[in-house]
Amino acid sequence: MRYRRFGATGVQIPVLSCGGMRYQHSWNDASPDEIPADSQANLEATIRRALEVGINHIETARGYGSSELQLGRILPQLPRAPMLVQTKVAPSASTDDFLRTFDKSMSLLGLDYVDFFSLHGINDAVTLGHALRKGGCLEAAHRLREEGRVRHVGFSTHAPTRIIVEAIESGGFAYVNLHWYYINPFNWPAVERAAARDMGVFIISPSDKGGMLYRPPSRLEELCAPLTPMAFNDLFCLARPEVHTLSIGASRPSDFDAHLAALEHYDRIAETIAPIEQRLREEMERVLGADWVATWWKGIGEPDAFPGGVNVFEIVRLWNLVKAFDLVEFGKMRYNLLGNGGHWFPGAKAGEFDETALLAALRDSPFADRIPGILREAHALLAGEEKKRMSNA
Repeated sequence: MRYRRFGATGVQIPVLSCGGMRYQHSWNDASPDEIPADSQANLEATIRRALEVGINHIETARGYGSSELQLGRILPQLPRAPMLVQTKVAPSASTDDFLRTFDKSMSLLGLDYVDFFSLHGINDAVTLGHALRKGGCLEAAHRLREEGRVRHVGFSTHAPTRIIVEAIESGGFAYVNLHWYYINPFNWPAVERAAARDMGVFIISPSDKGGMLYRPPSRLEELCAPLTPMAFNDLFCLARPEVHTLSIGASRPSDFDAHLAALEHYDRIAETIAPIEQRLREEMERVLGADWVATWWKGIGEPDAFPGGVNVFEIVRLWNLVKAFDLVEFGKMRYNLLGNGGHWFPGAKAGEFDETALLAALRDSPFADRIPGILREAHALLAGEEKKRMSNA
């Protein structure tokens, strides 16, 4: 395992973290007698395997169903000092509710303190306001730090870049959990702002939201050879010193193996990934056009700027990935979540829209004339059974 300094926390964190949202029994809270023995045995084997290979950062959240309960059966049995444990609680309008939820997390985990505590899901102006207002959840989290129940306070986010940057610039957080990887590089300005403040940077879901890379299409496999797409994406992220750790959402002990294989190239990342990056870029330009690849996102606003709240940016991004890399399964999964994702994944599908109003909202886009047709094609390619966020399934 390799380790990086997690910003001003000073903690040496493994470049791979054990994310806690895929090995639990249920996405809903469960009572202890509802946890099947085989589920608990699998979780415990996954944790022991993580620690065996040096992945000592164990990350979970109050919103991950039975994850905390099940971790509470194994973590207190293990030596505490080597472990770095993170949990997360959503900010709310009531600071008292926020603190009660934190207390429940700690009771379930069976720990006296957590190394990292995130305000979970600062995704829009409302959740940011719950965190930053006077007497709000960020102040409450820092009181927990002063009491010794929390070592470092951060936040997790699925927000637009501008919201992430606003949270970073508040100066109240030691680290950030955010999305940034090869197929979604748009939060790089937020990563840079975090680095300027010497914050820790934790990458959320690089393998799942990064393209369902555990089931890659053959076209992407060919383009990433001799690496797997998952290994390429790991190394792409770790090539940047501003990035400190990647969340591996393991569902079983063997799920770490592909990521450990990627680390065999750690000392020569740049030369290993350069030809793959070039092939991927050339394929996108061949299929979509160089001008489009360079500037397609310019002038595309957030969903509330468009008639019906259509998430034009995300739909066009998915269309690009389907056309260039054949990421159809991933595209369908994400597209059919639109309309059901709340502030975690806002906006609507493109089944129906007022084209005149859409074009008016796209007045600053150099490709305004093409986008309505792309939205229709994307809907035809990707629309299907509606999806829900895993925590709402």
